[in-house]
Amino acid sequence: MKKLIGLMILIGLLTMLATACSGGPAGGPGASATDAPAAEIGSGEVQLAPQLSVYNWADYIDEQVLADYTERYGVEIIYDTYASNEDLLTKLQAGASGYDVIFPSDYMVVQMIELGLLAEIDAESLPNFANINEAFKNPPYDPGNAHCVPYQWGMTGIAYRDGNPAFEAGPPNSWAYIFDKEVMAQYADEGINVLNDQRELMAAALFYLGHSPNSTDRADLEAARDLILQAKPMWKTFNSEDYYSTLMESDEIVLSHAWSGDAAQAYWNTFDEETGTGNWLFTVPTEGAVRFADNVCIPANSQRIETALHFMNYLMEAQVAAAITNFTYYPSANEAAKEFIDPEILNNPGIYPPPEVAAKLEWLTDVGDAIFIYDEMWTAIKGQ
Repeated sequence: MKKLIGLMILIGLLTMLATACSGGPAGGPGASATDAPAAEIGSGEVQLAPQLSVYNWADYIDEQVLADYTERYGVEIIYDTYASNEDLLTKLQAGASGYDVIFPSDYMVVQMIELGLLAEIDAESLPNFANINEAFKNPPYDPGNAHCVPYQWGMTGIAYRDGNPAFEAGPPNSWAYIFDKEVMAQYADEGINVLNDQRELMAAALFYLGHSPNSTDRADLEAARDLILQAKPMWKTFNSEDYYSTLMESDEIVLSHAWSGDAAQAYWNTFDEETGTGNWLFTVPTEGAVRFADNVCIPANSQRIETALHFMNYLMEAQVAAAITNFTYYPSANEAAKEFIDPEILNNPGIYPPPEVAAKLEWLTDVGDAIFIYDEMWTAIKGQ
């Protein structure tokens, strides 16, 4: 349960169906739409399928939003989660069928388009696309929003336990707090977590070494690999799925490579009304950090594209998008949603960064064939 001052957000519970043996969710592509109602979308009426399979990041939607969709339209949501963009890609490339809606990040959208894994859409035909902030329309990774619509965005930095003596002199606003052994020696015994995410962890190392987070130079990538390997023995965990709840909120660690929204959730979930603060804070390293945008897309092999488009349009309703941000603590790409987003979130610089922080952020981009070098480096990192 997510907590704001004086406000308890109720989480609706859904019954999750078992995953089919083929690797795709139950109720796959052959599901009949005869029992589902018709609904309006754009200028016409569509017959909705009785089920829709949604594959998303862990803890990245308010499940009440899913329950409301089911109640309103009679479409049962089959929900499954993944831990990284690479996990999502691997699942789709392995032939998993039955997924209808997915949420890849910007650079992964590029790869999926090149591999023919995403269905083409006409975003402008979705009425609620008008709610999207102009800055997120026609993005470089998906020109004309031809395959996806924007969902949420954020930044990657360092989350740290407030009050720990190692951080009394100031916030750990350098990647040295994850990679420098002398620095880490102050708190490593109390636990350090890094994201189990190939591009994110490599980007952090590349930033620290003064290189582009999108470098394709083998020497740069080998240097990043070596930096990670020498620091790895001092890390307690590689976790990008539930680290904020299982590691941060339980005080199993004192510092984590983290996504901004997860750090915000840890803050609010440990918020003490008497002290007026939570246990976890977030900072963006001075060397630079990743800015990301996640997107709502439809796999090319979906057999329920019209229902997926309808659900996509639903997620862009202003109040629905706001409810998601109020749950996840990630900023919404939906401009109309701001009216309904809790002020504590909207005015939090750790969620909606000020210009001086935003200037430090860079997108991860497709690295082309260099992805095979990244894979090689990642295999070495995880194998030792």
